[in-house]
Amino acid sequence: MSTAAVLTVSDRAAAGIRDDTAGPVAVAALREAGFDCADASVVSDGADAVAQALRGFLATGIRLVVTTGGTGVAPRDETPEGTSRVIERMLPGVAEQLRRAGATMTPTAMLSRGVAGVSGRTFIVNLPGSPKAVAEGMPIVLSIAQHVLDQLDGEDHR
Repeated sequence: MSTAAVLTVSDRAAAGIRDDTAGPVAVAALREAGFDCADASVVSDGADAVAQALRGFLATGIRLVVTTGGTGVAPRDETPEGTSRVIERMLPGVAEQLRRAGATMTPTAMLSRGVAGVSGRTFIVNLPGSPKAVAEGMPIVLSIAQHVLDQLDGEDHR
């Protein structure tokens, strides 16, 4: 069973002002897909906090990390910047597909600046912070996750 982690990026959730409603959606989807996934971790917005949390996951050998939140255009939305500090190889097609699919349901989905890529043997994907966006994005992530992990392990195409 592959390991996964969810990182919710939100000043309000980190401060306890608001419940994390998006992270649990991603966790449930990962568990249902057969991943070993703890409850979502929560950090404040900002590139430094995101990069530090992602490096912590990488250090434990987590294979798939899904972030929620911080992908928009607000001043503190710096999840893509923090993620880009950690990713070694970008997978722009993943982020493009998430935006394209999301925009068919919610036009503002095209404003997401989320990125996706790999670092070592870990696949990392940014999703927006709304539970709806996470519920719509997780099937896309899960449709390719095992293939990405297999490729990172050096396996041939299936």
